[in-house]
Amino acid sequence: MTIITDKMVFGGKCLGKIDGKNVFVPYTIPGEKIEINITEENKDYDNAEAVSIIESSPHRIIPPCHYYGKCGGCNMMHIEPSYQKEIRKSILTDIFRQNGIDITGKTQIVDGPDYNYRCRFQLNDGGLSQRKSNVVIKVEECLCAEKKVNEYLKNTAEDSDSRPKGRSHLFGSSFSTEDLKIAAEEPIRNPKTKITGGGQKNKKLKVKENRYFSGTLASPENTMSVQLGDHKLSFDVRGFFQSNLFVFEKVCRLITDILPGGKNILDMYSGCGSISTFLTEKYENVVLVEHNRDALVFAEQNLAGKKHVSYGLSGANFVKTCAASMPQFDACTIDPPRSGMEKEVCEWLCKSKIPLILSLSCDPATHARDCARLIEAGYSLKQAYLLDFYPNTSHIESLCLLELDS
Repeated sequence: MTIITDKMVFGGKCLGKIDGKNVFVPYTIPGEKIEINITEENKDYDNAEAVSIIESSPHRIIPPCHYYGKCGGCNMMHIEPSYQKEIRKSILTDIFRQNGIDITGKTQIVDGPDYNYRCRFQLNDGGLSQRKSNVVIKVEECLCAEKKVNEYLKNTAEDSDSRPKGRSHLFGSSFSTEDLKIAAEEPIRNPKTKITGGGQKNKKLKVKENRYFSGTLASPENTMSVQLGDHKLSFDVRGFFQSNLFVFEKVCRLITDILPGGKNILDMYSGCGSISTFLTEKYENVVLVEHNRDALVFAEQNLAGKKHVSYGLSGANFVKTCAASMPQFDACTIDPPRSGMEKEVCEWLCKSKIPLILSLSCDPATHARDCARLIEAGYSLKQAYLLDFYPNTSHIESLCLLELDS
């Protein structure tokens, strides 16, 4: 069968139609005439694969990576990089429109290098997972990886036994003066150990406000530090940290440029305090909320000497137990997981009367949903940003500036 592809949808597949029925085809580009083979039939839609490109898009290129199509990572490397960005922006706009929000003309792109940008990987038996398979590919080079990562992949390519077995975390970046580190999947937790940090063994951190800690052990062999602007950030490579520091540094600076400054600011879902450290430039006091107490141990190190209060609680529990006693916030930054804001957090924000909310997200669908709720509660979306953290993929992250209507 032959179809002409229409727009690309979230997930990286292009939409076409056969007798009025939606057909989704990966590795294609909007406006192409393609011969397809149906691979999965469903009641409302079909999935297909491209057999041949009859009329190709002018934006189609030869993918420079010889693992492309096998590795489960990239799915847009067949598209010219600048057009990729426009497609991701269009997808973000469509998703917000479906939630009743028009961000046309309000969206800017924050981007960085198209290749050699990624510093953090999760490995399976020392390799990357093959697309739709449990097969592990022992890649010798990843075109998206930073130089330190590729040096490791190249130096261990022939000797596969030197790569770790099982699931592991790898981190190597030009933003760090340290060597690349590889750590096992499971973090080390011991509720009976002291909270340690600051490079001084067995010295207990003074965290009077942090009465919610169960305690954690900061292990030097798994700790990495990076320099973003004037801020040194430390974290455990087994936990979450941004994978594209070229863009992340720009995002942190963008946030501080947008915010007017003031007395109190809330950083909800703060992680290891990477954004909070920048917020201290503009606000007298930063309140961090993060359920992962191991991450908060690093936040305490990263914000040492700066006025802040941190709570090792989920957002929902913070709202239930602490929010009522908080001072009035001048602004809030919020960066929830893929599932979006917890219901309790979103409801509280809608009633909080916080003048300015900067909402970040790694999932455009839940981001649009949460922004729609805030708009219904009296906020206006003033500006949106496509945060292009992952070139050559369909992954979309975004930032929205919302102001409370006067």
